[in-house]
Amino acid sequence: MSTTEKTAMRFTVDGWDPAYGNAFDAEGDDLAAESAQAVDANVETAHDDWKPISASEPVIQPSALLFVDGVRRIDARVWIDPAEPVETPQPSICASIAAGVVCCCAGRAHIVTVESRRLLVTSSTHATDVVTPADIWRVAHTTVPAGQTLMTALSLGLQKRLGELEVATALAARAALGDHGPDPDLDLLIIDGPLKGRGHLPRTLGYIKTHRTTYLASQLNAIVGTLKPGERTPVFLLGTGWDRHSWYLRLPAVSRAPWAGVVRIECSADMPASQVIALANASQLVLPPHASKEFRDPRAPQNLIPIGGLEHDLRHRLGDARLLLRSLQTASS
Repeated sequence: MSTTEKTAMRFTVDGWDPAYGNAFDAEGDDLAAESAQAVDANVETAHDDWKPISASEPVIQPSALLFVDGVRRIDARVWIDPAEPVETPQPSICASIAAGVVCCCAGRAHIVTVESRRLLVTSSTHATDVVTPADIWRVAHTTVPAGQTLMTALSLGLQKRLGELEVATALAARAALGDHGPDPDLDLLIIDGPLKGRGHLPRTLGYIKTHRTTYLASQLNAIVGTLKPGERTPVFLLGTGWDRHSWYLRLPAVSRAPWAGVVRIECSADMPASQVIALANASQLVLPPHASKEFRDPRAPQNLIPIGGLEHDLRHRLGDARLLLRSLQTASS
């Protein structure tokens, strides 16, 4: 979208390169921080009987695997001028987001749907869209809860909009499944990242590549390091402010490090244990074949091939960062 209008709202672009943070962001925000943990390790197997579970047949093969991913980029950090002279300029962020879905069915992979947005994420109540010759950054208002820093609130607000866009693209992809063959009632949706806020989607797994938190007791956590490729842990119920079922799975990996190739999978806490176990069994068969190779991807094997390809396409669709930054700088002068 292009226009030559000037935005009525006055703002200033922060002088720091957005790739390096900004001058007013004095406190880092930990988006991975979670509340006190509550774990029920007896969902599938009694706590004392935990051991690696091998892949087993029969498993209902999904008609299609839908891999969902989203990317975000800070285009500029800006100061919005106050509505009243007695107030102070309001830090905000101009950002681009994109989300899409890759469908793997009938032996082929293809992008089903892609959507992108440009947003002005701000807590300023008088903010308006930022209009530039390059594009328009639409206002996305967010609030700052008590005890939370402004920059954390802005970052979480941006992440919330990206999660909503991922859900929208996932729903659009599922609606289009029947048009190219797969049974839309037998698909499996794989979301790159935690399932939070998306647990209502049926037949959906959250796919977590990195491990910042230890959830299991030490004796159970040690079992994760003994998994062989294709093996998983028993299912456990995890509560850290929001509930979900989870399990660890090891993908084929060259490294012999204890947690090399280990990913954590999530699904809804509202499903009966039998359905959760069926999904866990299915994950052992459908995910390892899509593991990436070390010589092609530095995040191998966890960065699945369809997700890596989709991520590359999405980042391209965000546009030229330097051009967009210059456009914002011009609009602010």
